[in-house]
Amino acid sequence: MFNDDVKWIPRPQDVVGMSTEQLRDSFLIADIFGAGELRGVFTALDRLVVGGAMPLAPLELPNHPKTGRAFFLERRELGAINVGGPGAVQVDGKSFSLPRLGCVYVPMGTRSLVFESANAKEPAQFYFLSCPAHAAYPAATMKKEEATAATLGSQANANRRTIHKYIHAGGIASCQLVMGFTELAEGSVWNSFPPHTHDRRAEIYFYFDLGESALVHLMGPPTQTRHIFMHNQEVALSPPWSIHCGCGTGNYRFIWGMAGENQTFDDMDGVGPADLR
Repeated sequence: MFNDDVKWIPRPQDVVGMSTEQLRDSFLIADIFGAGELRGVFTALDRLVVGGAMPLAPLELPNHPKTGRAFFLERRELGAINVGGPGAVQVDGKSFSLPRLGCVYVPMGTRSLVFESANAKEPAQFYFLSCPAHAAYPAATMKKEEATAATLGSQANANRRTIHKYIHAGGIASCQLVMGFTELAEGSVWNSFPPHTHDRRAEIYFYFDLGESALVHLMGPPTQTRHIFMHNQEVALSPPWSIHCGCGTGNYRFIWGMAGENQTFDDMDGVGPADLR
């Protein structure tokens, strides 16, 4: 179920003196999935909710008093990407099948959202983000091969990666939410490098397909950087003032999501590697 504690985000000047434990408590979410459970965390980042559903039997999205509404999606929209076995979602009774790495968009006003696995022995794992909305767009799904793909970086710099855009201005239409995932090529370990910030929206990363590898997630103001060691299926919260990039011991994937002032994916402020401290 939903955690009653909100992830409040410290100010940049507060991060300078934080311990490892304080950084992890403020900016990391672990254990997002539990077999047969739906879990969720409310954050102070653009009021985004981060969650995971791993159904062994159908799991319905519950409401929570923190929404202040009669049902969870009364004034919210939601996007989910399946990182497990094949599954389906029921949106007000309409079924949408969702293979691994498929995405579903669920609009504001949806009263009933149910997550299902095609096979409980190989359960689906729906990672989801939800944000406030003021307009409703049609429910829609998209497979990995249907997403807008862009390849960046180079093997020489160990940051060759492909960005798959699902919910964005040129793909599945939404009110505020932008969502997709990035996968690194074999032999590449750096993501989102050189780094950037974007004052107009926060961002949330969900790292997955790491296996037993570890990953260093870099964060903080560009001249006061900090790091968090992360592992498979953990979430990093990135405020607008913070860089967000990482380096792993092998290649991996991560889901990114935003819900700020605009839906312009390239609206970011780059930081040169020589300017990092």
